[in-house]
Amino acid sequence: MITLVLAALSGILVGFTLGLVGGGGSILAVPLMVYLVGVRDPHVAIGTSALAVAANALAGLANHARAHNVNWRCGGTYAVAGVIGAIGGSTLGMAFDGQKLLFLFALLMLVVAGLMYRGRGDTGIEGVVCNRDNFPKVATFGLGTGALSGFFGIGGGFLIVPGLIASTSMPIYRAIGTSLVAVSAFGLTTAANYALSGLVDWPVAGSFIAGGVLGSVIGTAASTRLSASKGLLNSVFATMIVVVALYMLWRSGSVLAG
Repeated sequence: MITLVLAALSGILVGFTLGLVGGGGSILAVPLMVYLVGVRDPHVAIGTSALAVAANALAGLANHARAHNVNWRCGGTYAVAGVIGAIGGSTLGMAFDGQKLLFLFALLMLVVAGLMYRGRGDTGIEGVVCNRDNFPKVATFGLGTGALSGFFGIGGGFLIVPGLIASTSMPIYRAIGTSLVAVSAFGLTTAANYALSGLVDWPVAGSFIAGGVLGSVIGTAASTRLSASKGLLNSVFATMIVVVALYMLWRSGSVLAG
């Protein structure tokens, strides 16, 4: 019972993060699954969190859509290309040592945090559209992000948001809402691949999802309020990633060192 309660509380935190910054769900979900909820197998933690994050991302997407923060064409293009990458990435990830996977995941988080912090002053361009001119760039970023998302078993929002900004120059608050289209697609693809191998804890996933729906409503409201503060969302996003990455490096590095 305590495991399901901890999963629900973790879900609230993850849902809030997804609603607030469109990413970070799996950045938090995977370590929460392993270190708080107590899922011992890193691969089961990854598969379960991928399912939970995908479901919570759908809830966040609905909230952002009502706030008109979603560019559906860009999000759809990114998601379709990314799903192809996620299939290959998740297949490779399941064959990789679990603790090494967590360690590499943390290193990648630090790289992304640095990129987001460096671009914290960029305001982006309103009214961006995805067409034949930028389709190759958006699809390439989507494919690469999807492969990394599948490999690490994550929804990939913390990669998708900077990827959308880099490939389209849209403002961060719109990239946050749009990213949830791809987060949902990537997460469901990865979760399905893991589920076929029996690497999903369904009761834990259900509790996680229930808590996440509540968290996503609160997070979306906070995101709308903070979007007017130049650079603040980028800084919050980057700081959160760094804190969790350092903790994961410490925990997984300790295990690998023996």
